[in-house]
Amino acid sequence: MNISLIIPAYNEAEHLPHIFAAIPPTVKEVIVVDDGSSDQTADIARSNNAIVVQHSQNQGKGRAMVSGINAASGDVVVFMDADMQHHPEDIERLVASLDDGSADMVIGVRTLGSRGEMPPQRRLTNFLGNLLVFLRIGEWISDTQSGFRAVKKDFLDKMVFKSKRYEIEIEMLVWAHKLDMRIREEPIKVKYAGEKSHWKVRNLFRVFKILH
Repeated sequence: MNISLIIPAYNEAEHLPHIFAAIPPTVKEVIVVDDGSSDQTADIARSNNAIVVQHSQNQGKGRAMVSGINAASGDVVVFMDADMQHHPEDIERLVASLDDGSADMVIGVRTLGSRGEMPPQRRLTNFLGNLLVFLRIGEWISDTQSGFRAVKKDFLDKMVFKSKRYEIEIEMLVWAHKLDMRIREEPIKVKYAGEKSHWKVRNLFRVFKILH
């Protein structure tokens, strides 16, 4: 199993060295999508032997993820945020169910020591997103907005994304339903550092367009 790790990044030069230091050796390809950064994000990624895809202007997380998918050569793709919320050592736990053939997508669910620490707004948007997805696909996903997930590449190649921003994670689940993919959830720990969530209640209006 060849693993491609995709890290969408916007001005993450401070965080990338710490992320690279913790990536497990089972990951054979790291792709950093520099989404119009004004810092040294691209240079630091290259110095750590990553493949760098650069956007001349900031286009949004959705577009960055699609650019990463197009550049990936592995048969399994792992998406991970660059803000150090996720623990790279959890990658192997995410891909285990893909390796043994029991799942086609594994979502890292923020329940171990993290859910209770979520700010109220983040918990609200998380629940509303979960509910909307349930009403659309009839399957309850505990963390529809998690940016830490592993997906088989052959399924990703069949998905045509419209999302430009953070709602792409929900759009991916709609595609998973259309493609009859087996979804598994894996609890993960998340480190919150007081940063503001990119997810806002108003973003749910874009989700409505995806789900209808």
